[in-house]
Amino acid sequence: MDKKVVVTASGLKALEEELEMLKTVRRKEVSEKIRIARGYGDLSENSEYDEAKNEQAIVEARIADLEVMLKNVVILDENELVKDTVSLGSTVKVYDEEFEEELEYVIVGSTEADLDLGKISDESPVGKALIGKKVGEVAEAILPGGDTAKFKVLSIG
Repeated sequence: MDKKVVVTASGLKALEEELEMLKTVRRKEVSEKIRIARGYGDLSENSEYDEAKNEQAIVEARIADLEVMLKNVVILDENELVKDTVSLGSTVKVYDEEFEEELEYVIVGSTEADLDLGKISDESPVGKALIGKKVGEVAEAILPGGDTAKFKVLSIG
């Protein structure tokens, strides 16, 4: 059984748009690269052909991944979010004790995670540590390098 993929409505739209782009635009681009590379002659020593075939495999693998995700998608109903505890879909403001700064994160499913946009996965060390915390509590996350980071929950939205 495939794992359920929890996404927001905007996350679902982004996955659908990526799938559509891969199927309609990227497939055609890669197919054209393969066609051109075939014209260069002997395929056994044709690096352009090999590169285009590798690119095709990557595109097809991503399409297959997206199709599986979309079959198993669960849309997060943002109206049902519990506001007093950090959960999937929460916007949480925290105080990073080591760097003495306030940060704001949105806890999202792994497919929507984008640290540059402040979206962290519920499966990431920080996301896991924050899940279930209430305002005033401190979450301790063991980071990939082995260090421990402490985040005091300031607000949950």
